[in-house]
Amino acid sequence: MITCQKWPIGICGWSLKNDLSLLAKLLDLTGMTHLHLSLDPDLVSDNRDYLDAIEEHQWQPTATMIGFAQENYSTLDTIRETGGIVPDQDWDRNKQKILRAIELTASLKLNYLTFHFGFIDNTKPKLRERVKFLADAAGEKNVMILMETGQEDAETLRDFLAELSHPALGVNFDPANMILYGKGDPVQALETLAPWVKHVHIKDALRSPVAGKWGREVAWGEGDFDNNEFLRTLSRIGYQGALAIEREAGSTRMQDIQKTVRALQQFSV
Repeated sequence: MITCQKWPIGICGWSLKNDLSLLAKLLDLTGMTHLHLSLDPDLVSDNRDYLDAIEEHQWQPTATMIGFAQENYSTLDTIRETGGIVPDQDWDRNKQKILRAIELTASLKLNYLTFHFGFIDNTKPKLRERVKFLADAAGEKNVMILMETGQEDAETLRDFLAELSHPALGVNFDPANMILYGKGDPVQALETLAPWVKHVHIKDALRSPVAGKWGREVAWGEGDFDNNEFLRTLSRIGYQGALAIEREAGSTRMQDIQKTVRALQQFSV
């Protein structure tokens, strides 16, 4: 097992567009065995090639993930309108997808299912009702739903989670998303959300010089927050989970991920 201190290091499968041959090559090159598993290939199609490959290669998923068909990430405005479980016109379809994902996560004997819930608005009871419904369904299967960070500031998400106070709700913390969406300092956000953080993405980004515009994802170590201080904070808060490297941009993803693995292995508190 490849680790950073005590945390297993893994890869988000969609970083390589769920290409099984590339994924197998990368994991062989790095020695990683852990994987943040996208369920979309198997939820969208009827074939089980992706899940069969996990069994064949003895990869170890740390969590599952899904996205939603209606989501439009072209601009911050479009994702605000289309993100997650917020759009009313897509709720019924997305609800069924999430329930299927909960079932599949449970069948894989995994604890965590992650996705973007959409932009949290604490004034809207409808969203709280939807989240509670999904958390209740997950809890019945011994699955915890992890809300991906970034689409709101940490204080808003903390208040939302504290009000619901549901044992089947937690956080998948992505530091780069805080910068990409312009939602504050990742290290401070991690401290704010510490009680709920169960899974972590390793991703880096540069802030946009223009308010209301996307930041830019970059390779780990080239962005706008102190990576080592972020990892030290994980240690301070007693984080017990995995580190899943996510690289969704650039033409040198294989190299960037291998470099990130080496950097994480060399880190010391």
